[in-house]
Amino acid sequence: MKAKYKILVLSDLKSATTNAIKCGISLAKMTDANLQLFYVRKATDIVEQESQLSAKRSINRSFIKANNDIQNVLNPFSKDYNIDIEYNHAFGNVKNEIKNHIQEQQPDAIVIGKRKSNSLNFIGDNITEYVIKNFDGEIIIASEENSLEPNKQLSLGILNGSDKPLKKELTNNLIEYTQKPIKLFKTTEQEDSNSNQSFSSKETVELVFDYGDNSMKSLSNYLSKSDVNLLCVHKMNTNKKDATLNIKSVLNNVNVSLLIS
Repeated sequence: MKAKYKILVLSDLKSATTNAIKCGISLAKMTDANLQLFYVRKATDIVEQESQLSAKRSINRSFIKANNDIQNVLNPFSKDYNIDIEYNHAFGNVKNEIKNHIQEQQPDAIVIGKRKSNSLNFIGDNITEYVIKNFDGEIIIASEENSLEPNKQLSLGILNGSDKPLKKELTNNLIEYTQKPIKLFKTTEQEDSNSNQSFSSKETVELVFDYGDNSMKSLSNYLSKSDVNLLCVHKMNTNKKDATLNIKSVLNNVNVSLLIS
């Protein structure tokens, strides 16, 4: 039977890859999705002032090595979690290759691993920020701490969004999958807003924290106490120039995986 969704993991095969793959597997199992990993590398990292023939040889060797490296990374996950993970890789301009691959594959969600530095940089070219600005589907930033893992129960939080409809079908499938009460995190600025978001029969718990300079610290404390491992943030929040709680601020200050919807 054909998978209902497509989930794409973007990776540079470095430190953040394990968390991204585990997060992708977890999402794929919860939503009955096809899972693919895409690895892209700058062509200039492979070819440096060589003759045309030498350059072709370097690229061919690099393609073979990349293929082997990807298989070595993915095979243990496929075996441990009984899941097929497709993969592809390319060398060239990183942003262009990712853009072309997204257009070709049309994924419903993209997963990117978050680095220890809490930086938005990915593969050295601000790819995380690029994807957030240009991809219309769900984007999941897999954290090292309190992250989604295969066969681990989902604990979902939603930030300042309980009064806005979650339009993406995949996100709504995750809501139906969760067994724990959904945590609705709101700042005091939105405490009195009318909530019309429907969560069917799911139990919800609303948690309100002060809006101000320490908002991120308060949110981080609330997330830790609430055992949330996936926090949903609406992309529309990034359009508010004066908003303290924007996606970049949340990503750089909280230690849970982020779902940007």
